[in-house]
Amino acid sequence: MNMPDDIKQFRKLQRAELLAQRLAVTINQRRQWNDAINRLLIEGFPFLQQWTIGIYWPYKGEFDPRFVMREFRKGGAIAALPIVIQKAGPLQFREWWPGAPVTKGVFNLPKPDGTAILQPNALLIPPIGFDLKGYRLGYGGGYFDRTLASLMPQPLKIGVAFELSRMETIYPQPHDIPMDFVVTETAIHHVSPGGLIKLREPREATKIAEQLIKARKPDLNCDAAQFKCNDTFAERTRVREYASPPCFAHELDPDYWEH
Repeated sequence: MNMPDDIKQFRKLQRAELLAQRLAVTINQRRQWNDAINRLLIEGFPFLQQWTIGIYWPYKGEFDPRFVMREFRKGGAIAALPIVIQKAGPLQFREWWPGAPVTKGVFNLPKPDGTAILQPNALLIPPIGFDLKGYRLGYGGGYFDRTLASLMPQPLKIGVAFELSRMETIYPQPHDIPMDFVVTETAIHHVSPGGLIKLREPREATKIAEQLIKARKPDLNCDAAQFKCNDTFAERTRVREYASPPCFAHELDPDYWEH
């Protein structure tokens, strides 16, 4: 993925600035923003409780998806965490639940150890920055872009970030892949061909998501009212009981809330 030097430098500076802003957010403020995003995800994407969802272990003040994932699991959703297999390759996703066997991976973040390899129906993606066209500024490794390029059909791509991460443009390159939605503490935004559109009501996201999935999998049999798809959950019969959010937030990081 060759990129002009001036754009590389621009992105490097933006990463540093946006990360500094995010890390400066107080613990209480981050909790409030996390709670707001959780509510929007639950209201706007209720069908995720029947899907396999690619999440991530929060890093450097990112939105923490584990709490909302607990709610989706109550309906039978399965969580998957990414694993770096090789530096220039796509990510692999393995099933995770609180108490699942894990080892430490890149950045010393936990990765599932020996659990099932899964292909997510949806991804919750954490940008350092997001622009007005729905493109994501990441850490610069290109892992999510390579992963998205390798997945067919494309999963539903939901960026989750705080409003302070908003920027005008990342100067997208040919390898950059826009998200389908960006959810911040203020609203759900649909990534249209013309750019971000702020949805007036969270439930508007459900209908838009249904249209996106049908376009990517035209043979999928979806109930328009309930958005229940015949290839997402029918083969899964078990629903686990899980630890409370405070328990698994501290599973591998006792000082989590101090970050």
